[in-house]
Amino acid sequence: MKDTVHLYGFWRSLATYRVRIALALKGIDFDEDYVDLLAGEQFQGEVARLNPQNSVPVLTSQDASLTQSLAILEYIEECFPEPPLLPANPLDRARVRAFALITIADSHPLVVPRVRKHLQEQLNASDDDVEAWGGHWSKLGLQAMETRLQEREKHTTFCFSDEPGLADIGLASQVTGAGYFGITIDGLSAIEQVMTEISARDEFVATSPHVIKANLTQN
Repeated sequence: MKDTVHLYGFWRSLATYRVRIALALKGIDFDEDYVDLLAGEQFQGEVARLNPQNSVPVLTSQDASLTQSLAILEYIEECFPEPPLLPANPLDRARVRAFALITIADSHPLVVPRVRKHLQEQLNASDDDVEAWGGHWSKLGLQAMETRLQEREKHTTFCFSDEPGLADIGLASQVTGAGYFGITIDGLSAIEQVMTEISARDEFVATSPHVIKANLTQN
């Protein structure tokens, strides 16, 4: 991978947020083109050409392109193993992946724009119905993550380590996405503890949807 890579994303995209965090944690320079998913820009231009699913993120590097946030995260980890996003022990690695997949594979895919649009256009769901749908799956994802954190054999600063990794990237995106639907982490003590640490790290804050949106507004 080149030192500088290119990312196609959207300020609100949780999947893109996950990739931004990983690039920041690894200290990899990148630039980003913002594709407005709500305006349908993913159905034209480079994203449409590079990704048949018409979604972001799309990462380009060394004349190649990658889609799907987890595949991109694994690629970044393999190209730049330090600092690690995954623990060394195979069982611990599997547990971290399983935790991250709560949001990457289960919760987040159910609330992306194309799903919400389908609910409205094909199933006649109201705005309130769509909001309730998103809140339901976001809350269940948070509850599952809280349970996994409560089950930890030892206390760690971040999810499963004293340094941030893949699990924390997944948690940050899940918490952010839940906030879109008015779901908070109040009372989820293990998540609250980890998010306090995450909120103190610039790699998570400077790459977050709210900061990206604010920067775009100022510019």
